[in-house]
Amino acid sequence: MSAELVCGQVMHRRLRPVQNRFVYRVFFLRLPLSRLEDAANAMLSLNRFNLLGFHFCDHGARDGSHPLAWARALLARERLDCADGEVWLHAFPRVLGYVFNPVSFWFCEDRAGRTRAILAEVNNTFGERHCYLLAHPDQRAIEDGDELAARKVFHVSPFFPVAGAYRFRFANSARLRMARIDYRDDAGPLLLTSISGRAQPLTAARLARAFITHPLMSFGVMARIHWQAARLWAKRVPLFSKPAPPTEELSR
Repeated sequence: MSAELVCGQVMHRRLRPVQNRFVYRVFFLRLPLSRLEDAANAMLSLNRFNLLGFHFCDHGARDGSHPLAWARALLARERLDCADGEVWLHAFPRVLGYVFNPVSFWFCEDRAGRTRAILAEVNNTFGERHCYLLAHPDQRAIEDGDELAARKVFHVSPFFPVAGAYRFRFANSARLRMARIDYRDDAGPLLLTSISGRAQPLTAARLARAFITHPLMSFGVMARIHWQAARLWAKRVPLFSKPAPPTEELSR
C-alpha cells in the first residue's frame, strides 16, 4: 500500500464537571516510513519548505534522523520483535511550515501486515513529548475494536490532573482510519475523543484540494486548543498546576 491522505474530523466531548463538546474538520497523512520518498510530490516536500511538508525533526528522535530508525530501535529495546514489518505514521503535515500534532500514531506491523504495536506520540503546548506504547501482553495482532489501556503519566491539559488512565481503540479497514481515546478516572469516563476519516491514495491533486479547503489547518489546531481552554475557564472548570514531565520518554 502507498501513502494516504485522510480527510475527516476531530471530536472532543468532555463529560465532567461540565459538559463541553466540539467537532472540526481536519486532514492528516498516513505514511509508510520505509517508503517516505514515494510520498513527496509538488505539494508535499520532505525536510524542506512547501505548502505542505513532512520533516523528520517533528517526530521520533527529533534530531533530523529518519523516524523509521528511531522506531526500529524502540521496538527492539521493548522486545517487540514481532513488529518487524512496515511502520505507518498517522500525523498532521506541516502547513506553510508550521505543525502541531497533539498526538501522532505509529502503527507497527509484522511482515504479514498485521498490527502488533501502536505508539501514541503525545505533545503538549509546553513543548514536551511523551510516548505510550500499546500492545497486547501476549503480542498477538491488534484487531479493529480491540481496547488497549495506558496509565496517564503526562500533563496535557491544565483542566485535568495527571491521574487516571486512557482507553484506546482503532479502526483501519475499508479505507476508514479511526483512533479513539477515552480518558477515565476512578469515577468513570471524563473525556471522549476521536480522530477519524476516509483514506485516499495521496496525490498532489488531492493535497491541493485539502490545502485549499484547510489553508490554515495547523494554525487552527493551536488556536482551537486555546479557544476551548478559554471556554472551560469561563465555565469555572478547576485548574491543575503543571507537574514535571516524566523522566522516561516512553511508558507502556
